[in-house]
Amino acid sequence: MFSRIAATSGKTALLAAGSAIGGASGATYLLSSINADEAAVARCESAGGKKPTVLSLLADISSRVSKIEESVGIQQSGGAAASKKYVGQSELARRQTMASAKYGIDIVLGAQWGDEGKGKLVDMLSQEYDVCARVAGGSNAGHTIVVEGKKYKFHLLPSGVLNDKATCIIGNGVVIHLPSFLNELDALSASGIKYDGRVKISDRAHLVFDFHQEVDGTLENRLGRNKIGTTKKGIGPSYASKIQRNGIRIGDLRDFEYFEQRFRNLADHHMRAFPGLEIDVEGQLEFYRNISERVNEMTIDTIEFTNKAFKDGKKILVEGANATMLDIDFGTYPYVTSSNPSIGSVLTGLGVSPRKLRGIYGTVKAYTTRVGEGPFPTEQVDDAAGVGNHLGTVGAEYGTTTGRARRCGWLDIPQMKFSTLINGFTSINLTKLDVLTGLEEVKVAKAYKHDGKILTTMPADLKTLSSVELVYETLPGWTEDISTVKSFEELPVNAQKYVLRVQELLGVPIRWIGVGPNRLDVIDRGEGWDLAITESDDEEDGLEYKSA
Repeated sequence: MFSRIAATSGKTALLAAGSAIGGASGATYLLSSINADEAAVARCESAGGKKPTVLSLLADISSRVSKIEESVGIQQSGGAAASKKYVGQSELARRQTMASAKYGIDIVLGAQWGDEGKGKLVDMLSQEYDVCARVAGGSNAGHTIVVEGKKYKFHLLPSGVLNDKATCIIGNGVVIHLPSFLNELDALSASGIKYDGRVKISDRAHLVFDFHQEVDGTLENRLGRNKIGTTKKGIGPSYASKIQRNGIRIGDLRDFEYFEQRFRNLADHHMRAFPGLEIDVEGQLEFYRNISERVNEMTIDTIEFTNKAFKDGKKILVEGANATMLDIDFGTYPYVTSSNPSIGSVLTGLGVSPRKLRGIYGTVKAYTTRVGEGPFPTEQVDDAAGVGNHLGTVGAEYGTTTGRARRCGWLDIPQMKFSTLINGFTSINLTKLDVLTGLEEVKVAKAYKHDGKILTTMPADLKTLSSVELVYETLPGWTEDISTVKSFEELPVNAQKYVLRVQELLGVPIRWIGVGPNRLDVIDRGEGWDLAITESDDEEDGLEYKSA
Protein backbone atom coordinates (compact mmCIF):
# COMPACT_ATOMS: atom_id res chain seq x y z
CA MET A 1 0.00 0.00 0.00
CA PHE A 2 2.76 2.40 1.04
CA SER A 3 4.80 1.68 -2.08
CA ARG A 4 1.78 2.40 -4.35
CA ILE A 5 1.21 5.76 -2.64
CA ALA A 6 4.88 6.64 -2.98
CA ALA A 7 4.72 5.75 -6.67
CA THR A 8 1.55 7.79 -7.17
CA SER A 9 2.99 10.80 -5.32
CA GLY A 10 6.17 10.53 -7.33
CA LYS A 11 4.14 10.44 -10.54
CA THR A 12 2.40 13.72 -9.69
CA ALA A 13 5.68 15.39 -8.73
CA LEU A 14 7.45 14.23 -11.86
CA LEU A 15 4.68 15.33 -14.22
CA ALA A 16 4.99 18.80 -12.72
CA ALA A 17 8.77 18.64 -12.96
CA GLY A 18 8.58 17.49 -16.57
CA SER A 19 6.36 20.42 -17.52
CA ALA A 20 8.56 22.92 -15.72
CA ILE A 21 11.85 21.60 -17.00
CA GLY A 22 11.22 20.20 -20.43
CA GLY A 23 7.75 21.33 -21.44
CA ALA A 24 5.24 18.92 -22.95
CA SER A 25 7.89 16.61 -24.37
CA GLY A 26 9.49 16.20 -20.96
CA ALA A 27 6.16 15.42 -19.32
CA THR A 28 5.32 12.91 -22.06
CA TYR A 29 8.65 11.14 -21.61
CA LEU A 30 8.17 10.97 -17.85
CA LEU A 31 4.60 9.73 -18.08
CA SER A 32 5.55 6.86 -20.38
CA SER A 33 8.43 5.94 -18.11
CA ILE A 34 6.26 5.98 -14.98
CA ASN A 35 3.50 3.93 -16.57
CA ALA A 36 6.06 1.32 -17.57
CA ASP A 37 7.44 1.39 -14.03
CA GLU A 38 3.99 0.96 -12.48
CA ALA A 39 3.37 -2.02 -14.75
CA ALA A 40 6.64 -3.56 -13.59
CA VAL A 41 5.67 -3.00 -9.94
CA ALA A 42 2.27 -4.60 -10.52
CA ARG A 43 3.86 -7.65 -12.19
CA CYS A 44 6.33 -7.99 -9.34
CA GLU A 45 3.66 -7.81 -6.64
CA SER A 46 1.24 -10.13 -8.43
CA ALA A 47 3.99 -12.69 -8.91
CA GLY A 48 4.74 -12.64 -5.21
CA GLY A 49 8.12 -11.06 -5.85
CA LYS A 50 9.96 -8.67 -3.57
CA LYS A 51 8.18 -5.31 -3.28
CA PRO A 52 10.23 -2.24 -4.07
CA THR A 53 11.14 -0.14 -1.06
CA VAL A 54 10.32 3.53 -0.66
CA LEU A 55 14.00 4.34 -1.06
CA SER A 56 14.29 2.34 -4.28
CA LEU A 57 11.25 4.13 -5.73
CA LEU A 58 12.69 7.51 -4.77
CA ALA A 59 16.02 6.53 -6.29
CA ASP A 60 14.25 5.66 -9.55
CA ILE A 61 12.32 8.95 -9.47
CA SER A 62 15.57 10.82 -8.86
CA SER A 63 17.22 9.06 -11.76
CA ARG A 64 14.39 10.05 -14.12
CA VAL A 65 14.51 13.69 -12.99
CA SER A 66 18.27 13.72 -13.54
CA LYS A 67 17.82 12.41 -17.10
CA ILE A 68 15.34 15.18 -17.93
CA GLU A 69 17.60 17.85 -16.41
CA GLU A 70 20.54 16.47 -18.36
CA SER A 71 18.55 16.42 -21.60
CA VAL A 72 17.77 20.13 -21.32
CA GLY A 73 21.31 20.97 -20.21
CA ILE A 74 20.80 22.25 -16.66
CA GLN A 75 22.47 19.47 -14.68
CA GLN A 76 26.17 19.95 -14.03
CA SER A 77 28.66 17.21 -13.32
CA GLY A 78 30.08 16.91 -9.82
CA GLY A 79 33.51 18.23 -8.91
CA ALA A 80 36.11 16.85 -6.53
CA ALA A 81 34.61 18.50 -3.50
CA ALA A 82 31.39 16.95 -2.24
CA SER A 83 29.62 20.31 -2.11
CA LYS A 84 29.91 20.67 -5.92
CA LYS A 85 27.82 17.55 -6.54
CA TYR A 86 24.55 19.35 -5.95
CA VAL A 87 24.86 22.34 -8.31
CA GLY A 88 21.92 22.39 -10.72
CA GLN A 89 20.13 19.41 -9.19
CA SER A 90 16.55 19.36 -7.99
CA GLU A 91 16.02 19.07 -4.21
CA LEU A 92 14.93 15.44 -4.59
CA ALA A 93 17.97 14.57 -6.70
CA ARG A 94 20.26 16.41 -4.29
CA ARG A 95 19.01 14.41 -1.32
CA GLN A 96 19.39 11.15 -3.17
CA THR A 97 22.93 12.05 -4.22
CA MET A 98 23.80 12.92 -0.63
CA ALA A 99 22.41 9.61 0.63
CA SER A 100 24.23 7.53 -1.95
CA ALA A 101 27.50 9.38 -1.28
CA LYS A 102 27.14 9.15 2.51
CA TYR A 103 27.70 12.88 2.49
CA GLY A 104 27.06 14.28 5.93
CA ILE A 105 27.74 13.69 9.60
CA ASP A 106 26.41 10.40 11.02
CA ILE A 107 25.75 10.03 14.74
CA VAL A 108 25.55 7.03 17.07
CA LEU A 109 23.55 7.85 20.21
CA GLY A 110 22.48 5.98 23.32
CA ALA A 111 18.71 5.66 23.40
CA GLN A 112 18.16 4.40 26.97
CA TRP A 113 20.09 4.98 30.23
CA GLY A 114 23.53 4.27 28.80
CA ASP A 115 25.68 1.13 28.39
CA GLU A 116 23.74 0.11 25.27
CA GLY A 117 26.78 -0.93 23.24
CA LYS A 118 27.36 2.22 21.19
CA GLY A 119 31.11 1.68 21.00
CA LYS A 120 30.75 -1.62 19.19
CA LEU A 121 28.74 -0.07 16.37
CA VAL A 122 31.11 2.89 16.21
CA ASP A 123 34.05 0.52 15.98
CA MET A 124 32.36 -1.34 13.13
CA LEU A 125 31.28 1.80 11.26
CA SER A 126 34.45 3.78 11.87
CA GLN A 127 36.42 1.56 9.51
CA GLU A 128 34.69 3.50 6.72
CA TYR A 129 34.98 7.00 8.22
CA ASP A 130 37.72 9.60 8.03
CA VAL A 131 36.88 11.43 11.27
CA CYS A 132 35.43 10.09 14.55
CA ALA A 133 34.41 12.48 17.32
CA ARG A 134 33.27 12.73 20.93
CA VAL A 135 31.12 15.80 21.66
CA ALA A 136 29.89 15.69 25.29
CA GLY A 137 30.53 14.24 28.73
CA GLY A 138 33.88 13.06 30.00
CA SER A 139 35.51 10.02 31.57
CA ASN A 140 32.17 9.10 33.14
CA ALA A 141 31.39 7.39 29.83
CA GLY A 142 32.67 3.90 29.11
CA HIS A 143 32.83 1.70 26.02
CA THR A 144 34.26 -1.80 25.77
CA ILE A 145 35.34 -3.20 22.40
CA VAL A 146 36.38 -6.85 21.96
CA VAL A 147 38.83 -7.41 19.09
CA GLU A 148 40.04 -10.98 18.52
CA GLY A 149 39.35 -11.79 22.14
CA LYS A 150 41.16 -8.71 23.46
CA LYS A 151 39.20 -6.05 25.35
CA TYR A 152 39.76 -2.33 24.84
CA LYS A 153 38.12 0.04 27.30
CA PHE A 154 37.58 3.66 26.34
CA HIS A 155 36.40 6.53 28.51
CA LEU A 156 37.45 9.71 26.71
CA LEU A 157 38.77 8.51 23.38
CA PRO A 158 36.34 7.71 20.56
CA SER A 159 36.25 3.96 19.91
CA GLY A 160 37.10 4.80 16.30
CA VAL A 161 40.75 5.19 17.34
CA LEU A 162 41.12 1.47 16.54
CA ASN A 163 40.82 2.43 12.86
CA ASP A 164 44.37 3.46 12.04
CA LYS A 165 43.17 5.67 9.19
CA ALA A 166 40.70 7.72 11.27
CA THR A 167 41.37 11.06 12.92
CA CYS A 168 39.80 11.22 16.38
CA ILE A 169 38.35 14.48 17.68
CA ILE A 170 37.63 15.43 21.30
CA GLY A 171 35.13 18.23 20.75
CA ASN A 172 34.63 21.46 22.66
CA GLY A 173 31.63 20.03 24.54
CA VAL A 174 33.73 17.38 26.28
CA VAL A 175 35.31 17.92 29.72
CA ILE A 176 38.72 16.29 29.96
CA HIS A 177 40.61 14.86 32.93
CA LEU A 178 44.08 14.93 31.39
CA PRO A 179 45.69 12.30 33.67
CA SER A 180 42.99 9.79 32.66
CA PHE A 181 43.19 10.85 29.00
CA LEU A 182 46.96 10.38 28.82
CA ASN A 183 46.68 7.02 30.59
CA GLU A 184 44.26 5.89 27.85
CA LEU A 185 46.73 6.92 25.19
CA ASP A 186 49.57 5.12 26.97
CA ALA A 187 47.44 1.97 27.23
CA LEU A 188 46.83 2.14 23.48
CA SER A 189 50.54 2.38 22.82
CA ALA A 190 51.18 -0.61 25.09
CA SER A 191 48.64 -2.57 23.02
CA GLY A 192 50.40 -1.73 19.79
CA ILE A 193 47.86 0.85 18.58
CA LYS A 194 49.53 3.87 16.97
CA TYR A 195 47.71 7.17 17.50
CA ASP A 196 50.37 9.82 16.84
CA GLY A 197 48.93 12.61 14.72
CA ARG A 198 45.44 11.07 14.79
CA VAL A 199 44.11 12.43 18.10
CA LYS A 200 43.01 16.07 18.21
CA ILE A 201 41.67 17.97 21.25
CA SER A 202 39.55 21.10 21.04
CA ASP A 203 41.25 24.18 22.45
CA ARG A 204 37.80 25.12 23.80
CA ALA A 205 37.23 21.91 25.79
CA HIS A 206 37.20 22.40 29.56
CA LEU A 207 39.46 20.63 32.04
CA VAL A 208 38.48 18.33 34.90
CA PHE A 209 40.92 18.58 37.81
CA ASP A 210 41.52 16.14 40.65
CA PHE A 211 39.81 18.52 43.06
CA HIS A 212 36.69 18.46 40.83
CA GLN A 213 36.59 14.71 41.44
CA GLU A 214 37.02 15.15 45.19
CA VAL A 215 34.21 17.69 45.26
CA ASP A 216 32.03 15.32 43.23
CA GLY A 217 32.48 12.59 45.85
CA THR A 218 31.89 15.02 48.72
CA LEU A 219 28.64 16.31 47.24
CA GLU A 220 27.42 12.76 46.57
CA ASN A 221 28.18 11.61 50.11
CA ARG A 222 26.31 14.59 51.56
CA LEU A 223 23.13 13.40 49.85
CA GLY A 224 23.11 10.19 51.88
CA ARG A 225 20.05 8.08 51.02
CA ASN A 226 19.11 10.60 48.32
CA LYS A 227 22.35 10.13 46.37
CA ILE A 228 22.21 10.55 42.59
CA GLY A 229 24.57 7.72 41.72
CA THR A 230 27.31 9.83 40.14
CA THR A 231 30.50 8.16 38.89
CA LYS A 232 32.49 10.68 41.00
CA LYS A 233 34.64 11.52 37.99
CA GLY A 234 34.29 15.27 38.52
CA ILE A 235 32.08 15.83 35.49
CA GLY A 236 29.35 17.86 37.24
CA PRO A 237 31.75 20.14 39.15
CA SER A 238 33.78 20.74 35.97
CA TYR A 239 30.66 21.77 34.04
CA ALA A 240 29.73 23.92 37.04
CA SER A 241 33.06 25.75 36.73
CA LYS A 242 32.35 26.20 33.02
CA ILE A 243 28.91 27.68 33.68
CA GLN A 244 30.26 29.88 36.53
CA ARG A 245 32.81 31.17 34.00
CA ASN A 246 35.84 30.40 36.14
CA GLY A 247 36.70 27.13 34.38
CA ILE A 248 39.95 26.45 32.54
CA ARG A 249 40.16 25.30 28.93
CA ILE A 250 42.65 23.08 27.14
CA GLY A 251 43.87 26.01 25.05
CA ASP A 252 44.92 27.88 28.20
CA LEU A 253 47.90 25.51 28.54
CA ARG A 254 49.52 27.25 25.56
CA ASP A 255 50.16 30.27 27.78
CA PHE A 256 51.29 28.66 31.02
CA GLU A 257 51.57 31.94 32.92
CA TYR A 258 47.89 32.58 32.17
CA PHE A 259 47.03 28.95 33.01
CA GLU A 260 48.81 29.23 36.36
CA GLN A 261 46.92 32.40 37.27
CA ARG A 262 43.55 30.86 36.48
CA PHE A 263 44.40 27.60 38.22
CA ARG A 264 45.36 29.35 41.46
CA ASN A 265 42.12 31.35 41.40
CA LEU A 266 40.03 28.23 40.70
CA ALA A 267 41.74 26.20 43.42
CA ASP A 268 41.28 29.02 45.92
CA HIS A 269 37.59 29.29 44.99
CA HIS A 270 37.04 25.56 45.66
CA MET A 271 38.97 25.52 48.96
CA ARG A 272 36.85 28.42 50.21
CA ALA A 273 33.62 26.81 48.99
CA PHE A 274 34.46 23.40 50.49
CA PRO A 275 36.16 23.80 53.89
CA GLY A 276 38.54 20.91 54.51
CA LEU A 277 39.34 20.42 50.83
CA GLU A 278 43.11 20.34 50.37
CA ILE A 279 44.71 21.03 47.00
CA ASP A 280 48.44 20.64 46.34
CA VAL A 281 48.56 23.70 44.13
CA GLU A 282 52.31 23.65 43.50
CA GLY A 283 52.34 19.91 42.81
CA GLN A 284 49.44 20.20 40.39
CA LEU A 285 51.05 23.13 38.56
CA GLU A 286 54.25 21.13 38.19
CA PHE A 287 52.30 18.20 36.73
CA TYR A 288 50.54 20.37 34.15
CA ARG A 289 53.75 22.17 33.26
CA ASN A 290 55.37 18.80 32.50
CA ILE A 291 52.55 17.55 30.27
CA SER A 292 51.73 20.85 28.57
CA GLU A 293 53.99 20.29 25.56
CA ARG A 294 52.50 16.83 24.91
CA VAL A 295 48.96 18.16 25.20
CA ASN A 296 49.66 21.27 23.10
CA GLU A 297 50.81 19.09 20.22
CA MET A 298 47.30 17.56 20.07
CA THR A 299 45.39 20.82 20.65
CA ILE A 300 43.73 22.46 17.64
CA ASP A 301 40.66 24.45 16.64
CA THR A 302 38.44 21.39 16.11
CA ILE A 303 35.55 23.56 14.86
CA GLU A 304 37.63 24.70 11.90
CA PHE A 305 39.04 21.19 11.38
CA THR A 306 35.64 19.45 11.41
CA ASN A 307 33.90 21.91 9.12
CA LYS A 308 36.79 21.84 6.66
CA ALA A 309 36.68 18.03 6.71
CA PHE A 310 32.97 18.22 5.89
CA LYS A 311 33.57 20.71 3.09
CA ASP A 312 36.26 18.41 1.66
CA GLY A 313 33.78 15.53 1.52
CA LYS A 314 35.27 13.56 4.43
CA LYS A 315 33.07 11.01 6.19
CA ILE A 316 32.45 12.06 9.81
CA LEU A 317 31.07 9.90 12.61
CA VAL A 318 30.04 11.17 16.05
CA GLU A 319 30.14 8.76 18.98
CA GLY A 320 27.61 9.75 21.62
CA ALA A 321 28.37 9.18 25.29
CA ASN A 322 25.89 8.29 28.04
CA ALA A 323 22.30 8.35 26.71
CA THR A 324 19.11 10.33 26.23
CA MET A 325 17.50 9.31 29.54
CA LEU A 326 20.57 10.70 31.33
CA ASP A 327 20.30 14.03 29.49
CA ILE A 328 20.36 17.02 31.87
CA ASP A 329 17.20 18.38 30.17
CA PHE A 330 15.35 15.30 28.89
CA GLY A 331 16.40 12.60 31.35
CA THR A 332 15.03 11.53 34.74
CA TYR A 333 16.26 14.68 36.47
CA PRO A 334 18.03 14.92 38.92
CA TYR A 335 19.25 11.34 38.31
CA VAL A 336 21.06 12.39 35.17
CA THR A 337 24.49 13.37 33.89
CA SER A 338 25.65 16.98 33.60
CA SER A 339 25.58 17.34 29.81
CA ASN A 340 23.25 16.79 26.84
CA PRO A 341 24.01 13.32 25.43
CA SER A 342 21.22 13.71 22.87
CA ILE A 343 21.23 15.04 19.32
CA GLY A 344 21.64 18.69 20.31
CA SER A 345 25.12 18.09 21.74
CA VAL A 346 26.43 17.27 18.27
CA LEU A 347 25.77 20.86 17.23
CA THR A 348 26.98 22.60 20.38
CA GLY A 349 29.79 20.17 21.24
CA LEU A 350 31.33 19.93 17.78
CA GLY A 351 30.46 23.30 16.28
CA VAL A 352 28.53 22.23 13.19
CA SER A 353 25.18 23.29 11.75
CA PRO A 354 22.04 21.08 11.72
CA ARG A 355 22.13 21.03 7.91
CA LYS A 356 25.28 18.91 8.03
CA LEU A 357 23.68 16.00 9.94
CA ARG A 358 22.65 12.83 8.08
CA GLY A 359 22.10 9.45 9.74
CA ILE A 360 21.05 9.37 13.41
CA TYR A 361 21.48 5.86 14.80
CA GLY A 362 19.82 5.05 18.12
CA THR A 363 21.47 2.24 20.07
CA VAL A 364 19.18 0.20 22.31
CA LYS A 365 19.55 -3.10 24.11
CA ALA A 366 16.99 -5.83 23.50
CA TYR A 367 16.12 -5.19 27.16
CA THR A 368 16.82 -2.26 29.50
CA THR A 369 19.54 -1.54 32.05
CA ARG A 370 20.41 1.33 34.33
CA VAL A 371 23.34 2.13 36.62
CA GLY A 372 22.82 4.20 39.74
CA GLU A 373 19.72 5.69 41.27
CA GLY A 374 16.47 6.94 39.77
CA PRO A 375 13.18 5.52 38.49
CA PHE A 376 13.30 2.44 36.27
CA PRO A 377 9.74 1.33 35.40
CA THR A 378 10.52 -2.09 33.85
CA GLU A 379 13.17 -3.14 36.39
CA GLN A 380 13.01 -6.80 37.37
CA VAL A 381 13.97 -7.30 41.01
CA ASP A 382 13.84 -11.02 41.66
CA ASP A 383 15.59 -14.06 43.09
CA ALA A 384 18.61 -15.84 41.60
CA ALA A 385 16.42 -17.77 39.16
CA GLY A 386 14.50 -14.73 37.92
CA VAL A 387 14.57 -12.65 34.75
CA GLY A 388 16.59 -9.79 36.24
CA ASN A 389 19.33 -12.16 37.33
CA HIS A 390 19.32 -13.88 33.92
CA LEU A 391 19.76 -10.56 32.09
CA GLY A 392 22.48 -9.36 34.47
CA THR A 393 24.43 -12.62 34.49
CA VAL A 394 24.19 -13.64 30.83
CA GLY A 395 24.60 -10.05 29.69
CA ALA A 396 27.58 -9.42 32.03
CA GLU A 397 25.92 -6.22 33.16
CA TYR A 398 28.63 -4.42 35.07
CA GLY A 399 29.63 -0.81 34.40
CA THR A 400 32.78 -0.20 32.31
CA THR A 401 33.60 2.93 34.30
CA THR A 402 32.44 2.04 37.83
CA GLY A 403 32.24 -1.76 37.86
CA ARG A 404 28.83 -1.44 39.52
CA ALA A 405 26.18 -4.05 38.77
CA ARG A 406 23.54 -2.67 36.44
CA ARG A 407 19.84 -2.87 37.19
CA CYS A 408 18.01 -4.90 34.53
CA GLY A 409 14.49 -5.07 33.13
CA TRP A 410 12.35 -5.61 30.05
CA LEU A 411 12.47 -3.35 27.01
CA ASP A 412 10.58 -0.10 27.63
CA ILE A 413 8.77 1.09 24.47
CA PRO A 414 7.30 4.35 25.91
CA GLN A 415 10.80 5.38 26.98
CA MET A 416 12.17 4.47 23.55
CA LYS A 417 9.43 6.40 21.75
CA PHE A 418 10.32 9.46 23.83
CA SER A 419 13.99 9.04 22.94
CA THR A 420 13.07 8.65 19.27
CA LEU A 421 10.97 11.81 19.43
CA ILE A 422 13.85 13.83 20.88
CA ASN A 423 16.58 12.54 18.57
CA GLY A 424 14.76 11.68 15.33
CA PHE A 425 16.48 8.33 14.87
CA THR A 426 16.76 7.20 11.27
CA SER A 427 17.76 3.64 12.20
CA ILE A 428 18.00 1.51 15.33
CA ASN A 429 20.97 -0.56 16.47
CA LEU A 430 19.43 -3.35 18.61
CA THR A 431 22.15 -4.92 20.77
CA LYS A 432 22.44 -8.04 22.92
CA LEU A 433 19.54 -9.96 21.40
CA ASP A 434 21.50 -13.11 22.32
CA VAL A 435 21.06 -12.36 26.03
CA LEU A 436 17.34 -13.16 25.72
CA THR A 437 18.16 -16.68 24.47
CA GLY A 438 16.95 -19.31 26.92
CA LEU A 439 14.00 -17.36 28.32
CA GLU A 440 10.68 -19.18 27.93
CA GLU A 441 8.96 -15.91 27.14
CA VAL A 442 10.05 -12.33 26.55
CA LYS A 443 8.11 -9.19 27.32
CA VAL A 444 8.02 -5.60 26.11
CA ALA A 445 6.36 -2.79 28.02
CA LYS A 446 4.35 -1.12 25.28
CA ALA A 447 2.53 1.56 27.30
CA TYR A 448 2.39 3.38 30.63
CA LYS A 449 -0.88 3.77 32.52
CA HIS A 450 -1.49 6.27 35.27
CA ASP A 451 -4.81 6.78 37.05
CA GLY A 452 -6.34 4.36 34.56
CA LYS A 453 -5.27 6.37 31.51
CA ILE A 454 -2.63 5.64 28.87
CA LEU A 455 0.15 8.22 29.03
CA THR A 456 1.15 9.70 25.67
CA THR A 457 4.60 10.96 26.72
CA MET A 458 7.37 10.43 29.26
CA PRO A 459 6.35 12.02 32.58
CA ALA A 460 8.75 14.69 33.85
CA ASP A 461 7.45 14.12 37.38
CA LEU A 462 9.46 11.27 38.90
CA LYS A 463 6.71 10.43 41.35
CA THR A 464 4.38 9.77 38.44
CA LEU A 465 7.03 7.81 36.55
CA SER A 466 7.76 5.66 39.59
CA SER A 467 4.09 4.75 40.01
CA VAL A 468 3.08 4.00 36.41
CA GLU A 469 1.30 0.75 35.61
CA LEU A 470 3.00 -1.11 32.78
CA VAL A 471 1.07 -2.60 29.89
CA TYR A 472 3.12 -5.61 28.80
CA GLU A 473 3.01 -7.67 25.64
CA THR A 474 4.34 -11.22 25.96
CA LEU A 475 6.08 -12.99 23.09
CA PRO A 476 7.42 -16.56 22.89
CA GLY A 477 11.10 -17.03 23.66
CA TRP A 478 13.74 -19.17 21.93
CA THR A 479 16.52 -21.52 23.00
CA GLU A 480 18.66 -21.70 19.86
CA ASP A 481 22.19 -20.26 19.96
CA ILE A 482 22.28 -17.19 17.72
CA SER A 483 25.91 -16.13 18.25
CA THR A 484 27.01 -17.38 14.82
CA VAL A 485 24.02 -16.08 12.87
CA LYS A 486 24.96 -13.78 10.00
CA SER A 487 21.58 -12.80 8.54
CA PHE A 488 18.13 -11.90 9.82
CA GLU A 489 16.59 -14.91 8.07
CA GLU A 490 18.88 -17.28 10.00
CA LEU A 491 17.52 -16.11 13.36
CA PRO A 492 15.03 -18.40 15.14
CA VAL A 493 11.48 -17.52 14.11
CA ASN A 494 10.60 -16.27 17.59
CA ALA A 495 13.69 -14.03 17.64
CA GLN A 496 12.62 -12.59 14.29
CA LYS A 497 9.12 -11.97 15.62
CA TYR A 498 10.57 -10.12 18.61
CA VAL A 499 12.70 -7.83 16.45
CA LEU A 500 9.86 -7.12 14.03
CA ARG A 501 7.42 -6.35 16.84
CA VAL A 502 9.82 -3.90 18.47
CA GLN A 503 10.36 -2.29 15.09
CA GLU A 504 6.62 -2.04 14.56
CA LEU A 505 6.02 -0.44 17.95
CA LEU A 506 8.77 2.15 17.42
CA GLY A 507 8.07 2.89 13.77
CA VAL A 508 11.81 3.05 13.08
CA PRO A 509 13.78 0.47 11.07
CA ILE A 510 16.07 -1.83 13.02
CA ARG A 511 19.13 -2.09 10.82
CA TRP A 512 21.73 -3.66 13.12
CA ILE A 513 21.14 -6.61 15.46
CA GLY A 514 23.75 -7.70 18.01
CA VAL A 515 23.98 -11.48 18.44
CA GLY A 516 27.19 -11.86 20.47
CA PRO A 517 29.99 -10.02 22.34
CA ASN A 518 32.62 -9.84 19.59
CA ARG A 519 32.99 -6.93 17.18
CA LEU A 520 31.73 -8.99 14.21
CA ASP A 521 28.76 -10.55 16.00
CA VAL A 522 26.34 -8.14 14.33
CA ILE A 523 23.70 -8.61 11.65
CA ASP A 524 23.58 -5.66 9.25
CA ARG A 525 20.34 -5.59 7.27
CA GLY A 526 21.98 -3.14 4.88
CA GLU A 527 21.88 0.52 4.00
CA GLY A 528 18.68 1.53 2.26
CA TRP A 529 16.71 -1.14 4.05
CA ASP A 530 13.23 0.29 4.42
CA LEU A 531 10.31 0.08 6.87
CA ALA A 532 6.68 0.13 5.77
CA ILE A 533 4.73 2.28 8.21
CA THR A 534 2.34 0.11 10.19
CA GLU A 535 -0.89 0.55 12.07
CA SER A 536 -1.96 -1.09 15.33
CA ASP A 537 -5.55 -1.83 16.29
CA ASP A 538 -4.61 -2.07 19.96
CA GLU A 539 -5.60 1.15 21.73
CA GLU A 540 -3.16 0.40 24.53
CA ASP A 541 -0.23 0.75 22.15
CA GLY A 542 -0.71 4.50 22.25
CA LEU A 543 0.82 4.71 18.79
CA GLU A 544 0.57 7.93 16.81
CA TYR A 545 1.65 6.70 13.38
CA LYS A 546 -0.73 5.28 10.76
CA SER A 547 -0.39 3.40 7.52
CA ALA A 548 -0.11 5.68 4.52
